[in-house]
Amino acid sequence: MDPRIRNHAEIIANHSVDLQEGDNVIIDAHPVAEDLVVALYEVIGEKGANPVSTSQRTGKRQQRAFLRASDGEFETPQHELALIENTDVYIAIRASDNVTQTSDVDPETSSAYQQAHGPILEERLSTRWCLTQYPAPANAQLAEMSTEGYENFVWDAVNKDWDEQRAHQANMVEILDPADEVRIVSGDTTDVTMSVNDNPTINDHGEHNLPGGEVFTAPQPDSVEGEVLFDMPLYHQGREITDVYLEFSEGEVVSHSAAKNEEILTEVLNTDAGSRRLGELGIGMNRDIDRFTYNMLFDEKMGDTVHMAVGRAYDDTVGEGNEQNDSAAHVDMIVDMSENSFIEVDGEVVQRDGTFRFEDDFEK
Repeated sequence: MDPRIRNHAEIIANHSVDLQEGDNVIIDAHPVAEDLVVALYEVIGEKGANPVSTSQRTGKRQQRAFLRASDGEFETPQHELALIENTDVYIAIRASDNVTQTSDVDPETSSAYQQAHGPILEERLSTRWCLTQYPAPANAQLAEMSTEGYENFVWDAVNKDWDEQRAHQANMVEILDPADEVRIVSGDTTDVTMSVNDNPTINDHGEHNLPGGEVFTAPQPDSVEGEVLFDMPLYHQGREITDVYLEFSEGEVVSHSAAKNEEILTEVLNTDAGSRRLGELGIGMNRDIDRFTYNMLFDEKMGDTVHMAVGRAYDDTVGEGNEQNDSAAHVDMIVDMSENSFIEVDGEVVQRDGTFRFEDDFEK
């Protein structure tokens, strides 16, 4: 086994989820990630914890079969919910043998299924959880990389000094945490403002998401005004969506479009009332992730980017007494901030063309 796989497993256990003796652990992984699952079982055995493997979240072939055979109406599966309720640690491993496996599932069916699983998502987020990536060949193909090149990319992004990354990102946390208004401008297509007043800023340094490499918070749901062109594509429900455009008024998406697969975007926005509002503002700060790979777990962490998510706001990003945007959806989309762009916090430019004000080459 590649020693980097064992290192990956140890970072998950020791850094990301703080695995303890006696913990009940779910590992949710596609079979193609078996080597990482085996390495995790070794670490879990050494810790004296209790593992169970499933492929419910990432086994897209069986999910496709179920969804295409269903009538499109779903209830929350109580036995699956009970499993999560009795779990201390949840580890999800992204990997695929076909990244477009669910591309022929009706978008309305996928949306209904996601909505029914909302309580399970809530319960998972109450555990010590981690989402990570195994460098499977299909994911390498989507990234337009060789398998070996993609393995190097993934493990260089994962197996790193997370204390050093945390210290770098803390500079931006100090700016955002006491802030009120944030403005994002990119070219002639993006100019959006929002209030983050009294909402905490999270320093993501490889705990819940591995790799980490962003700082993020939640906008006040009714405060978002303006327009955004997300000029980097995303994969959702096995399909590519490009050039997503959203216009906000009083926090709500009042107009939207996409150059490709707009109907998928429409279904996301129609999931529920909260899916037309922003639940997250994130700033990518991991410069070891230096290329776009059609994988949001990595792409949203890239330096010189900002991402926003329609849908659910994470509990940790909402201050006491503030309104939390609630939704069964949480879909991230990315803006390239490397050229003709800036981030303004309470009237002061804190990033210009991807460079932060606390970096030596920042131009005022």
